[in-house]
Amino acid sequence: MPLVWVTGTAGAGKSAVCEVLRSRGQLAVDADWEGYNHWVDRESGQVVADPPYPAPAGWLDRFGWRISRAKVEALAARARERTAFLCGHVENEEEVWDLFDRVVCVVIGDETLRERLLTRTTNAFGKHPEELAAALEHNARVESAYRRLGATIIDGSRPLEEVADAVLGSF
Repeated sequence: MPLVWVTGTAGAGKSAVCEVLRSRGQLAVDADWEGYNHWVDRESGQVVADPPYPAPAGWLDRFGWRISRAKVEALAARARERTAFLCGHVENEEEVWDLFDRVVCVVIGDETLRERLLTRTTNAFGKHPEELAAALEHNARVESAYRRLGATIIDGSRPLEEVADAVLGSF
């Protein structure tokens, strides 16, 4: 069965889609909240156990949000029995792309992104100006980058149930 990477910029709705998929009985994993991702010092390679909040100026230039290949491999092994969805975004995803059968990118406009990040209560990332600027910068190029890679693009500004339907219908 396929392993599907559901990605997009911060605030696109990946975690919300993950919850809807779970509620529908799907094997869906939120990479951010279930131990797949971690902050890493790009210079030393050391994992950062307790990142500062808010991020000080320049922090996002040195530290990156990365995924554990071993954890994705374990999920891929579980996905042999049923379709699995891994939801998240990391800077090193090219290191695990070979494990996915399908990639879905949830996209939203800048105004929706700004509104979601500044008002969400489930995650503080994006409320700090440096984080918001990084998310908006990434958002400016995410759709075209994923189109070039052959990902299925889904409009994340649609109602959540419709977005989940589109993810399920993407393969």
